[in-house]
Amino acid sequence: MQALQIHAGPRALRHLRERGLRPADIRAVPAAAGGPKGLILNPLDRFLFGHWLAGSAHSVHLLGASIGAWRMATACLADPDAAFAQMAEDYIAQTYEHEPGKAPKASHVSEVFGAKLAERFAGREAEVLAHPRYRLHVFTSRGRHLLRREGRLRTPLGYLGAFATNALSRKAMGGWLERVIFSDAREALPVHLRDFRTHVVPLAANNLQPSILASCSIPFWLQAVHDIPGAPAGAYWDGGITDYHLHLNYASMDEGLVLYPHFQKTVIPGWLDKALRHRHRATAHLDNMIVLSPRAEWIATLPNAKLPDRGDFQRYGDDLPARIAAWSRAVAESARLADEFAQWLEQPGRIEPQPLA
Repeated sequence: MQALQIHAGPRALRHLRERGLRPADIRAVPAAAGGPKGLILNPLDRFLFGHWLAGSAHSVHLLGASIGAWRMATACLADPDAAFAQMAEDYIAQTYEHEPGKAPKASHVSEVFGAKLAERFAGREAEVLAHPRYRLHVFTSRGRHLLRREGRLRTPLGYLGAFATNALSRKAMGGWLERVIFSDAREALPVHLRDFRTHVVPLAANNLQPSILASCSIPFWLQAVHDIPGAPAGAYWDGGITDYHLHLNYASMDEGLVLYPHFQKTVIPGWLDKALRHRHRATAHLDNMIVLSPRAEWIATLPNAKLPDRGDFQRYGDDLPARIAAWSRAVAESARLADEFAQWLEQPGRIEPQPLA
């Protein structure tokens, strides 16, 4: 059974059919929010950043929200193959103290996760920020008005307001949350950002870890990160709220293609758009995008016939070995995605790219 499917926007599809795909073609790599679903891309990340893209000599912009920010920062380490293998181990083995029958406290989850980021990135900030080819861009969501500070009442009320306004339009949600990108100071992100209220902050050694922690801080699961150095004051949450799958105007880039390793074939703008099916369609902004994703038939062969997800924390409860076994098997099986992509690069006829819909 084929595990990998390839979809592409019109311009990218023409390019693939006429010229195939080389590392020199890729200008940007987005990485979605989605929690444990991102584990399924680990072997593909190891191949792309540890081997294939290592043959490029030009700048490649890495855009990440939530687990995607963690992934793209990992790609900037000196040995990305080994670093991604370690990341998978870290994510699969995560566990948090909690009272019986209750979820762990958000403060505890933030503390434990922040310590893990420090373990992997503390003292290595220059390694990430001075990568010779990669330019990292970490997406976060900064609260406004009621959400400018975290609080027992103001946070749920603020997110209720964000949910209601987002149902009217994404731009209206900008009254509650704005996109803040912590961006490589050497080279601006080559994408127009006029779709949503946006602020750009230079990435530096003192805000690398806080911005990644903020980008991964799911409301109510983790605490907000407040007052990140170099950025406007306020509460910062998961970058996936404003940019779940980073559906940006990539067509505005002057050159190159966008290669998107993704856990599904659709690119949803924001986390609150998950239920709004009319916002799941491809747009002209994705004209130059190539999406690599797992086929539904292959996903059905994984443990529980699905991708790993946050629901597994409840599904397995305190049976940590069972969850670790299920997630480890899913990652092991997903090596097929990397193998099939590598084979397709050599023999493009093995998989027929389909239009992005």
